[in-house]
Amino acid sequence: MTTNHYRTIRIFDTTLRDGEQAPGSALTLEGKIRLARRLAKLGVDVIEPGFPAASPGDFAAVQQISRELQGVEISGFARALKQDVDAALQATRDAALRRIHLFVSSSQILLDFQLRKTREQVVQMARDMVAYAKQFVERIEFSPMDASRAGEEFLYELIEAVIAEGATIINIPDTVGYALPDEYGDLFRRVRRHVRGGDKVEYSTHCHNDLGLAVANSLAAIRAGASQVEVTVNGVGERAGNCALEELVMAIETRKSSLGVETSIRIGEIYETSRAVSREMHVPIAYNKPIVGRNAFQHESGIHQDGLLKNVRTFEIMEPERMGIPRNMIVLGKHSGRHAIKHRIRELGIALDDRQLDELFVRFKQAADEQKVITDDQLIRLVGQTIDRTLERFSLIDVQVVTSSLKHRVASVTIRDGETGHERGYSAVGEGSAEALIRCIQQAMPFPFEVVDLELHALAHGEGANAAATVDIAVGGDTYRGSAIDRDMVMAVAQACMSACNRAVRDGVCVRAQHQCDNDRAAEA
Repeated sequence: MTTNHYRTIRIFDTTLRDGEQAPGSALTLEGKIRLARRLAKLGVDVIEPGFPAASPGDFAAVQQISRELQGVEISGFARALKQDVDAALQATRDAALRRIHLFVSSSQILLDFQLRKTREQVVQMARDMVAYAKQFVERIEFSPMDASRAGEEFLYELIEAVIAEGATIINIPDTVGYALPDEYGDLFRRVRRHVRGGDKVEYSTHCHNDLGLAVANSLAAIRAGASQVEVTVNGVGERAGNCALEELVMAIETRKSSLGVETSIRIGEIYETSRAVSREMHVPIAYNKPIVGRNAFQHESGIHQDGLLKNVRTFEIMEPERMGIPRNMIVLGKHSGRHAIKHRIRELGIALDDRQLDELFVRFKQAADEQKVITDDQLIRLVGQTIDRTLERFSLIDVQVVTSSLKHRVASVTIRDGETGHERGYSAVGEGSAEALIRCIQQAMPFPFEVVDLELHALAHGEGANAAATVDIAVGGDTYRGSAIDRDMVMAVAQACMSACNRAVRDGVCVRAQHQCDNDRAAEA
């Protein structure tokens, strides 16, 4: 029996600092704290909560997170300036584990046009500030910004200077995403080999995604001896973003034996962490985003679907459930085959004979040609048309929304209860059309629910574009998801919400709600 011994790679998360530099992604203090708690739950080794010298809000966030999260190392980010270092030291003072992360420009183009300093001045700045910070903190990380475009002789000189003053972690950042994987890996090897004292420090990698190579470059650095990777959740960050935590971690997890390394990330928390970052930072996740994108584990091709139904390993190299991702691998569209349709309606608890299945397949292909993707809600309606019977408990009959330049929107809906045959109208107001519509539907349902997530995307550009909506509702301790596609985005939201409610009904929510009501009445009597 052989035992594999893997080298542990530390995950340094800078979502709350570098990730927040993405345009339009500024976080509130409360938002930063919520995400920091989730990052700690995810199992990251280091959190960089912000740039303390940048603003009072960033200082407060770093300070509060340092006080609250005692089980994770906190990094205080600072330029090689005394006022920055003092702010970082003060903000992280209450952390049980902490480091100061100092940076200074290293490429000639940044020295000439951004920093406006000579090489000699930069070396002295770095040396002085590392020595100053070392008086208060043992762990000092140093980053020569834009290292991948710096002259190597100067890079060696700069790194040697900070090691001599007590730097313990050397980060070699690809700040503008310029490097190629082989170049970047070789740079780490040469620094480790040629820099005096280079064998006595840890090495970190910080890659940007301007050429789509951030993860590849980070893996190259790991192969070259880096023991820490700096990442952001969903790859958020300036320009094209940073090395994506979920992609890097799952590359390591999936190819562990080839890479010879592992991380301490709790991969079952990846999906919810990704969604939380997307919500808090208002950055949608691209459909084709690896690992956490909606299409990452979905298949439309009939050949792929047939293979997956026989053995998921045919076309999947990871199990989505391990990352907390709900399995919904079959996407029904114009490329789907009869086998996939039959499988999906069986999952929905519907049985059709061969003649009905043939008729359904014809209806399905016609609908798929028109809008590309068929949701479960639409499939159920197609089945209902095939057997001439309504299968969903609640149907949306009519929707009206009144908008104006005033703050509130007025919505009204008519909903049919298939069990009683009754139709009833409901109205509500909200700050937005979607909010007003959801409040109408909440009135109509015989059980209370709360919308916990809502996504809205355009499926194409131009006047003929369809809108795709996904709505997650919470009923008690359970969550139900509905999706819909419509030419009108407001209708898509309403239909998706109804779809989620009908899923809850199929799960027996109405029955449980009635039992609870009966019990409450009995207790009152």
